[in-house]
Amino acid sequence: MLARVWSASIVGIDAVKVGVEVDVSGGLPGIIILGLPDSAIQESKERVKATLKNAGFAFPMRKIVINLTPADLRKEGPCFDLPISVGILAASDQVKPDLLGDYLFLGEVSLDGSLRPVAGVLPIAASAREMGIVGLVVPTDNAQEAAVVEGLKVHGFANVSQVADFLNQPHKYQPVELEEKQDVGRTEFNRIDLKDVKGQSHARRALEIAAAGGHNLVFVGPPGSGKTMLARRLPGILPALDFSEALEVTRIHSVAGLLKNRGTLVRDRPFRSPHHSASGPSLVGGGSYPRPGEISIAHQGVLFLDELTEFKRDVLEFLRQPLEDGFVTITRTRQSVMFPAQFTLVASTNPCPCGYYGDTIQECTCSPNKREQYWAKLSGPLMDRIDLQVAVNRLKPEEITQQPKGESSKTVRERVQKARAIAVQRFTNETSVRCNAQMQSRHLSKWCQLDDSARNLLEAAIRKLGLSARASDRILKVARTIADLAGDENLQPNHVAEAIQYRTIDRMQ
Repeated sequence: MLARVWSASIVGIDAVKVGVEVDVSGGLPGIIILGLPDSAIQESKERVKATLKNAGFAFPMRKIVINLTPADLRKEGPCFDLPISVGILAASDQVKPDLLGDYLFLGEVSLDGSLRPVAGVLPIAASAREMGIVGLVVPTDNAQEAAVVEGLKVHGFANVSQVADFLNQPHKYQPVELEEKQDVGRTEFNRIDLKDVKGQSHARRALEIAAAGGHNLVFVGPPGSGKTMLARRLPGILPALDFSEALEVTRIHSVAGLLKNRGTLVRDRPFRSPHHSASGPSLVGGGSYPRPGEISIAHQGVLFLDELTEFKRDVLEFLRQPLEDGFVTITRTRQSVMFPAQFTLVASTNPCPCGYYGDTIQECTCSPNKREQYWAKLSGPLMDRIDLQVAVNRLKPEEITQQPKGESSKTVRERVQKARAIAVQRFTNETSVRCNAQMQSRHLSKWCQLDDSARNLLEAAIRKLGLSARASDRILKVARTIADLAGDENLQPNHVAEAIQYRTIDRMQ
């Protein structure tokens, strides 16, 4: 007898509908799986056989052929254990086939018949309605994750026996209900606070501008000046994720297998801090079956690169296209996938190999040639894409001993939210733009118009600093954010002047 069960496979952060066709017929007993299965699916033959026996079902001692369609799509992972189990039960008349065409089945089975959670359920659920699917049958631990998507009947079960009972008596079971959506964006403020920072008013101001406009930022200064401490406080002043952003971030984390609590959305903006020994694929994503890298996991959040100049130059060059486009495309022989990567880059680095070039306390021991080689790791095009380049000096003795007097992160965050609200209103009709840092040339000509005084100031800066056209556009974007923080509709010369000062360490040597 032939049975067909629907499941799905992840491609990038999207899902493709996969048919699991099971034929139980005469012949020598055994299981054959067709349709480009990976090793985890091949191993499911023995898992499913033991699972059904231990759960009290009769395993058909006949020839079982399992075909995964479409045949040209590579399938991977243990999520096909449950649909294969259901297909065998349906083909051997142990469960009714009535619901098999309406529901999509996902889950890994244990030898005792229990169901284990799998990664990638949320993007599959998000795509299920487009596939013509009415509902999902998933492990209990994945149920709340799938229920995030409205309009689907989601049933979560602890073991295969419950799934079989549901197929035979569906009226006994009600879909799970989501209890988390109303709480999205209501996270309590519990991050490390800006009020604990002593001095560094210039760097604090740069953090506020970066948060308000989504601008990339690099801190340059000697060891112990507080670069890392400042960078780690940026997430605390970023606005909360809205529901659509939280859903988007959670989809990526689901594919990457990073959801700690599978019943909830990711509520906080991601903060990723890879070590400087990280490889290119770990940063941008990749693998035989492409998976998101650090820049995609940091989507809608912060990617912090500490000791920027210690990263390999070729690894840093991988960042150029994502910083410009907001996504990264991974191409392999069989497929090409695109991962979103709209993140705020925050980096820190010393000004030279010894770390004390320009320091007022300790003398630099590096030769000009060493400093030039040190900064050669950062290409001009990469630095052009960093909007705010801020020099951070070590605190004076009297600043070290005094009590912190700065504003709290909560106060700064309120100003950031007001500035972001202005930008959101401005970009109401622009679906691809959410903050000032994402503006394109057509937006600059409309919302960043300069009077003669401001234009002359910008032209003088371009000549003196040797700025590229891209760098000058970045200045306009930062100036727009500064004006939004001040509540000004038009750009003033003082807005442009402040934005220019954040470009003064371009290609520092």
